[in-house]
Amino acid sequence: MSNHVSPEEALIFVMVMASAVDSAMAEKELVRIGQLIDILPVFDAFDKEQLIPVSQRCASILSGPEGLEIALETIKDALPDHLRDTAYALAVEIVAVDLSIRPEEFRLLKLLRDRFRLDPLTCAALERSATARYRTL
Repeated sequence: MSNHVSPEEALIFVMVMASAVDSAMAEKELVRIGQLIDILPVFDAFDKEQLIPVSQRCASILSGPEGLEIALETIKDALPDHLRDTAYALAVEIVAVDLSIRPEEFRLLKLLRDRFRLDPLTCAALERSATARYRTL
């Protein structure tokens, strides 16, 4: 099975991984993934009818031997450099939506930061921005 994916599919893989990393894909997270695909310009050319098949493909890769490593490499290979911080921002968005961040979610974010060689200040800004957006009274 070929692991080639489009940049849009790679971004969806990141969101699916962020949602599934704690072994429970919460409804809020799934809804947010759909909303982000609807509103973000990076997904303008993506056929939303393909969301479920793309998500299933990601889950299939993750469930195989060395699934996380293969998924991370597949994502990295599919994303141009200028979309790597976008991928990280999407992961942070999905992790933050349920207002609690679990250790496995922190681990995934670290894996993404390291794999994409992202600037720590950029990552901190993206994380802080999500914190501000999801703050409650």
